[in-house]
Amino acid sequence: MPMKKRGPSSAALEDMLTRWGFTTVFDIASILANTNAIRARIASGEILGPRILTTGEPFFPVHGVPSYVVKYLDDNRIILPDDPTMAAAVERVQLEIRDGADGIKIFAGSIERDDVLRMPLERARAIVQEAHRLHRPVFVHPSNRAGVGIALDSGADALAHVTSDEELWPRALVGRMRAAHMALIPTLTLFDVEAKKGGAPLDAHQRFVERAVARLRTYSAAGGDILFGTDVGYIYHFDTSEEFTLMQRAGMSFRQILASLTTNPARRFGFAGHSGRIAVKMDADLTIFRGDPGADISAFSRVSYTIRAGKVIFRAPDLAASRVNR
Repeated sequence: MPMKKRGPSSAALEDMLTRWGFTTVFDIASILANTNAIRARIASGEILGPRILTTGEPFFPVHGVPSYVVKYLDDNRIILPDDPTMAAAVERVQLEIRDGADGIKIFAGSIERDDVLRMPLERARAIVQEAHRLHRPVFVHPSNRAGVGIALDSGADALAHVTSDEELWPRALVGRMRAAHMALIPTLTLFDVEAKKGGAPLDAHQRFVERAVARLRTYSAAGGDILFGTDVGYIYHFDTSEEFTLMQRAGMSFRQILASLTTNPARRFGFAGHSGRIAVKMDADLTIFRGDPGADISAFSRVSYTIRAGKVIFRAPDLAASRVNR
């Protein structure tokens, strides 16, 4: 999700993140210098926001920037790196991590106008190996089943979406994902938003979303590691309630969805010793909901307070008003 060069305000971060309860987020594609500036403003107290982890600029096949972001990039005068060689890509991994990237993102399958451009396996493997040498996780945008194969064969850590093609995920593929401890970030809301944006007929729209739901159902049922995400920033649908509803439709229980928001990412990204649970000596990152998500999963999207390191970074407007009135 390339960010515009002008940094956000507390209100923008609230609209996108903190009002939905997020105390920590992992941004998996942006302009690294811009994201570093946002992080510095949050750290200084100039604006309120969550802890932001980032991959910085993603890695593409050569000349493989996805066609659906070209206009956005042109309109905002953003030029993304196009590493001409495998050696250049490996060198950029080093530079991004030196400059503050907490992970690396690759496009194993980049959607062009009439096809999906694959990243050569050797290139993907070299990027992953360098990121792992520097102790950073690698996220993969797969696009299709072939992209999942590249993610697996390169040794990457997480799929940034379920696939959008019509091919099913066979048992053998799911077994390989599970054996590789591959994490999955479903981003089911993305598929609904994209179908609406493309003007798909209702039946085609429903099939598109249901295929995404079915892939999550398959991997979750197999015991796969699920991490919550919506692709917010690329899509401007901030409300998280649909994502929770679709995850439940995929067969995930309240406890599994809660884990996708808390203990799973904390363990996956190395924070389990101080984050992801309510306990003595933990980080005091808390979200207080209106209602019980165990009884109504959409209550996960109805937030009264978001608390980061013991500090309130979001308070629902009516609660703020009542505090003033007292």
